Amino acid sequence: MTVVPVTSPDLDASEVSWFSALCSDDYRYLGVPDGALRSSWEHCRDIVLEAEKQGFRNILAPSSYQVGQDTLSFVAGMAPLTSTINMLAAIRCGEMHPIMLARTVATLDHMMQGRLTLNVISSDFPGEKAESSYRYQRSREVVEILKQAWTRDSIDFAGQVYNFSGLTTDPAKPYQTGGPMLYFGGYSPDALDLCGQHCDVYLMWPEPKEQIAQRMKDANAAAERHGRTLDYGLRVHMIVRDTEAEAREYAESLVSKLDDEYGKLIRERAHDSISLGVSHQARARELADKFGYVERHLWTGIGRARSGCGAALVGSADQVLSEIEEYRKMGIRAFIFSGYPHIDECRHFGRLVLPELKTCSLPHEYGRVPADTPATPLGQGVRK
Repeated sequence: MTVVPVTSPDLDASEVSWFSALCSDDYRYLGVPDGALRSSWEHCRDIVLEAEKQGFRNILAPSSYQVGQDTLSFVAGMAPLTSTINMLAAIRCGEMHPIMLARTVATLDHMMQGRLTLNVISSDFPGEKAESSYRYQRSREVVEILKQAWTRDSIDFAGQVYNFSGLTTDPAKPYQTGGPMLYFGGYSPDALDLCGQHCDVYLMWPEPKEQIAQRMKDANAAAERHGRTLDYGLRVHMIVRDTEAEAREYAESLVSKLDDEYGKLIRERAHDSISLGVSHQARARELADKFGYVERHLWTGIGRARSGCGAALVGSADQVLSEIEEYRKMGIRAFIFSGYPHIDECRHFGRLVLPELKTCSLPHEYGRVPADTPATPLGQGVRK
């Protein structure tokens, strides 16, 4: 039974996505740098190409200042190399002047011919320690400006952070009518209100299901205040093998060489390391059993050496499929998976689980056109 109303209540498929380690987050053993898995253009490209080959529908391209690739440049580079997979590009609101961001995204959307989605994030900038309310206000204004740029002939905006008057939006119209879908994650009241008013998919990190259900209820309440509904997504790591014993054994090997002090340094270097969401991931580790499991198949060991998403589904193919079905019954329609090393785990999931799942790209309020529809002139595009 669905916990909350969703935008796509009749959808019988799921958007199943993978993750490209742009932020230097790929390991054979957590906390042990591996030159072959470093965040190079070649390695991150190959993760995307493998995910497309396996049949994933979207790929999260994250953002970080400390390490790794520039997200939007990376997405641009992947545009001519891919043909079916969407790119979920993280945009750190305020990082780029919002008018320039609108133009950049519109250009990328045409390069991808509508295979672009956006993950709206609100983390601090380097050297910045801004109040949460300010960061989300800045993000709100950026999103509102983007929507004006993508749907109107001019931008007229008066906010606390940005003020613009009479700026023409030509030629900043994206390929997709209304612009790419917006994915968003955040737990504070300000975050939920922003998501409820302006975004399409509310993303969550792994926690016990009771807590995830509460997150969904809170997000739905925020959306209802604005007369809207949302779709819901779960970002979680994956360790799937032919048997549960093999999966658990691999989980143990993954942290077998981890120095906890170094793991702490990895967590703290992230700009979101003091966020409310990260604190909930830490709480899940505290509630876990002596082997790190907070639920039978939800293992929190990943979070010992990673900020943000800090747990993995661990089990056989049937067990993982059952977990995914439980999440679907709750109303979750989008899944962003990853695993270590990312290419290897992508292949395990592609062999064992993905063929058993009915997949899709999430619907958008503007509808879709067939995948073979030719590109339309700038500013007249529709979502594919």
